[in-house]
Amino acid sequence: MQTTVLVPSGVLGLGFSQAALDRGIAKGCDVIAIDGGSTDSGPHSLGTGRSKYSRAVSKAEWRALMQARARARVPLIIGTAGTSGTDTTVDWMYEITVELAEELGQNLRVARLYSGQEPDRVISKLAAGQIMPLSFAPEIDADTLQGMSNIVALAGAEQIQAALQTGADIIIAGRTTDTAIIAALPLARGAHPGACWHGAKIAECGALCSTHPGTGVIRVTFDQTGFEVEPMAPEAACTPHSVSAHMLYENSDPFRLYEPGGYLDVSAARYQALDGRRVRVEGSNWVSGPYTVKLEGARLVGYQTMLLAILREAHYVANAQAWADKLVSVLSARVADQIGLATGDFSIELRLIGVNAAMGALETRESQPAEVGALCLITAEAQEMADEIGRLANPFLLHMPLTEDEPLPTFAFPYSPAQTSRGAVYEFALNHVMRLDTPMEAFRLELSEVGTRADVA
Repeated sequence: MQTTVLVPSGVLGLGFSQAALDRGIAKGCDVIAIDGGSTDSGPHSLGTGRSKYSRAVSKAEWRALMQARARARVPLIIGTAGTSGTDTTVDWMYEITVELAEELGQNLRVARLYSGQEPDRVISKLAAGQIMPLSFAPEIDADTLQGMSNIVALAGAEQIQAALQTGADIIIAGRTTDTAIIAALPLARGAHPGACWHGAKIAECGALCSTHPGTGVIRVTFDQTGFEVEPMAPEAACTPHSVSAHMLYENSDPFRLYEPGGYLDVSAARYQALDGRRVRVEGSNWVSGPYTVKLEGARLVGYQTMLLAILREAHYVANAQAWADKLVSVLSARVADQIGLATGDFSIELRLIGVNAAMGALETRESQPAEVGALCLITAEAQEMADEIGRLANPFLLHMPLTEDEPLPTFAFPYSPAQTSRGAVYEFALNHVMRLDTPMEAFRLELSEVGTRADVA
C-alpha cells in the first residue's frame, strides 16, 4: 500500500504557492502535514508560551489548508503548534481553527495533542534515573526544573498515530519532532520504516529539498521499499543532490537521525532520479532502541535593555574590540560603584555588528568594515534596574574615547531615544532525553467537535 503525504511548507507562516498546493490536492494525498515552529529563533517563544508568528498570517494560511483538507477529505496535521508547541500555543492554534470552522461552515473533529510537562513529572523521572543528558546539557535538579517557565517533550510518530486513531479531521499537536507528523501515517500503514523516517526528514521543510525552495509544496509517497519525492510547483525539481543534501539540514550527522524509539541510518541509501523532477530513495534503515523523548525547557534569566551606537571613524572601526572591552569594563565598575549592584546581579554585553556579532571569538574574517554597530545588551533582575544601567551607559556609548589622550569622540545613535526596554529574556535550560514506559505516558489528547457539532471533550 502506498501512502502519500502533502507538505505545504516548512512552517505555517512562511508562505507557500497556492497553485502548487492546488496541484498537490489534485494529484491526491492521504494526509496533509505541516510544521508549526521550531527552536530556531531562540528560547523566547518557549519561555513565554507565545507564538512568534503573525496571527493574521497564520490564520490566512491555515484557512487555505483547511479548505484544501475539505477538498481532499484527508486529515490535516500541524506539529509544534505556535512556534514552541507549549500547551498555550496549542490552544492558540485551536482558537484559530474554531474561528475558521465557523467562517468556512465546516464541521470538524479536532484532536489536540499536548506536550507540556509538569515539573513534578520530570523531577520524578530524574529521581528514577530516567532523564539522561545529551551533549553539553546543563546540570539540572529539582529546583532548576521547578524554576522553568515551560517544559515540553518532543512527540514522535506514536503520539501522532494515537491522534489519527480518533478519526480527527484536524490534529493540532504540541511539540513534536519535525519528522513525526509526516512519518506517522505511512508507518501505521506498514510502509518501510527506514523509508518513512528518511522521507519525512527530506520533506520536513517542504520544497527546501528542491531547486526552488520558496514554492513550498512537496509531495512524498511511501511504500514497502522506499519513497518518492516530487515538488508541486512546475518550476521546481528534486534531484539526487538536492534530496540527499537535506540530511545535513539541522543535523550534525549526515547519516544518522535520532527519533523517539530509535534512529534512522541512511548510510546505505540510494538516490535515483526518476525523471527531471522526481527522486526515488531506497536502502534507508531504521534501528530500534529505547523509547526516549527529548525535553526542551526555558527559564527566565532577567530583564533586558538594549542600546545601539554606530562607529564609523576608521581608528575606532579598526580597534572596535579593544574599545568594546574597555567600555564593558568601565561600565561594570561604574554600576558597582554608583548604583551599588554586585557583579552577579547584572550583565553588560557588547556585540560588534559587522565584526563578530554572530561568531564571536570564532570569527576568522579579516576584512575591515566601513562601520561597526555596537549593540549593548544589559540584563538585570528587574526591568527598572536594567533601564537604570542603560541610562548610565548612554553617554559612555556615545562619547567614550579609546585612550585617555585622544579627543572625545562622538558616535552615532541610529534612533532616539537610544535605549529600548526589551522586557523578559529567557534561556534554554534543558538538553536531555526522558525514558518513557509507554509512548503516551507524557502526553495527553483532547478531542472536540467544532462547527455546528456539540463539544465531545
